[in-house]
Amino acid sequence: MASQQRQRGLRQWFTAVSFASPWLVGLLALFVYPFLVSLYWSFCQYDLINPPHLIGLENYQQLGTELASGTGIGKALWNTSYYALISVPLSIVVGVGLAALLSCEIRGQSIFRTLFYLPSVIPVVASSILWMWLLNPADGLVNSILGSLGLWQPQWFASPDEFFSPHTFTASAWSNNSAPVGSKDALILMSLWGMGNFMVIYLAAIGDIPKSLYEAARLDGAGPLRRFWNVTLPLLTPIIFFNLVMGLIQSVQAFTQIYIVSEGRGAPADSTLMLSLHLFLSAFQHLDMGYASAVAWLLFVLLGMATWFLFTTSRHWVYEGLR
Repeated sequence: MASQQRQRGLRQWFTAVSFASPWLVGLLALFVYPFLVSLYWSFCQYDLINPPHLIGLENYQQLGTELASGTGIGKALWNTSYYALISVPLSIVVGVGLAALLSCEIRGQSIFRTLFYLPSVIPVVASSILWMWLLNPADGLVNSILGSLGLWQPQWFASPDEFFSPHTFTASAWSNNSAPVGSKDALILMSLWGMGNFMVIYLAAIGDIPKSLYEAARLDGAGPLRRFWNVTLPLLTPIIFFNLVMGLIQSVQAFTQIYIVSEGRGAPADSTLMLSLHLFLSAFQHLDMGYASAVAWLLFVLLGMATWFLFTTSRHWVYEGLR
């Protein structure tokens, strides 16, 4: 009896494994194997043509040298940090604000929601080309409008300037009818264009908040701003935390739009050389797969540390009262 039950259990196990085998093969071939082999390659000199040759920690020593000098990976890390630390908070602020406005019951509410969501379904390549035309410093639509209003006209993708820097507050930064807004700032503006996915999540979360809480706050004399600050925002913090983590990962992994606007070179003056683009160029243009693997593992460690920090600090500001 026991042997029959054991045989039946083995048959059921083999049946389950056979049905799951396509997924298991894909997991091992497309995730586990590349994950492990990239760790091995990071200790090798490998040009995709000759077999990998072990060189110890030389790739990581090169990363340390570049980080200390601010070149190569150091420049890419700064560009990525600038882009992520500004675009992600901005997307949260704008997304929550739009969701709060679009949750108001007005005529044509569904039309407005659709219009704000549509940009997020436009392909990245098409939207990148569109923004390159809009932000063309010579004859782009944005600079044409700014010029007609007598305002400064930034160089956008043609400038390595950074708006969020001490140089912005100097008089020379605003000379020659130009503003200190550069390529990374243009990429940040582009990122706000496709935040419809996050806005929909905020809208769903706002709709899930009990109406009784708003009614109680209204009876206590709270106005619209107080109700948003004391009711809506605390109950949105779990969703904000989710979008913060996902937005951080997506901003660090952003590649397609950066490759297109920089012509695959990180131009101008390496101002758009992000970690993802630096990794791609190292692997497939310079054929230095060992160094590229070391960059990938550095990126993995940095993202892991950032995610751990967010999860560790979330207990101080994420409200889980009604969840």
